[in-house]
Amino acid sequence: MPTSPSVSPLPASRTESDGSAVIRVLSYNIRSMRDDTAALARVIGACEPDLVLVQEAPRFFRWRKKLARLAAASGQVILSGGGTASGPALLCSLRATVERTEDVLLPLTPGLHRRGFATAVVRFGGAARLGVLSCHLSLQKDERHEQGGMLLDRLAALGTPHAVAGGDLNERPNGRTFKRLATELRDGWAVAPWGAEYTSTPTDPHQRIDALFATEGVEVLGCGVPIGHPGVTEADLRAATDHLPVLAALRVPAS
Repeated sequence: MPTSPSVSPLPASRTESDGSAVIRVLSYNIRSMRDDTAALARVIGACEPDLVLVQEAPRFFRWRKKLARLAAASGQVILSGGGTASGPALLCSLRATVERTEDVLLPLTPGLHRRGFATAVVRFGGAARLGVLSCHLSLQKDERHEQGGMLLDRLAALGTPHAVAGGDLNERPNGRTFKRLATELRDGWAVAPWGAEYTSTPTDPHQRIDALFATEGVEVLGCGVPIGHPGVTEADLRAATDHLPVLAALRVPAS
């Protein structure tokens, strides 16, 4: 795996004296937990996230129990999504105050996989309300572009002053859907690169198809693949799933 371009540690979660909150957000495609779930839990736990945006959460037999086990093993609780969102899910730490959640199923294109969004509105201390959305966009480029527009509309409909969205986009930064999102939102890696860039695949990282985005007003303190992060080993990253995670530290303004 490539080494990190930044040697500085990622800022830890904290509440600032002005009421703003520094939070850690992790986006991770977990491939339905078909790989080494102990390694997966170790990676998530070592990142110490306040929010986890999951893609390809278990969707079928006993999916809630499987997701709950992962949450417990990694120091999280289930916030929303999973089978009811056709794969995307949200986990959170006990630091989050949850205002509401909603699972959204997107229009089904015959012959293609059903897609959805897991969404929530949360607060951290005295910081402003934060909208959150996890997505896994289509492999088909036209459907993917439509889903990018739906993502932006859904994020706006959450009615929060600030928001964060992320997931597996199935597209590189030069793609039109990725560009559309990066025009309307702030691409974490482009704004404040930290760690490593490429998210696919763990054994041969060569492309960035997973990303975290934030709205204007949310300060990106660092964002990237947590290679070299304390407690995150290359062995666990390779064993956990077929994607590498994206970790960001964000500062959410005071309310």
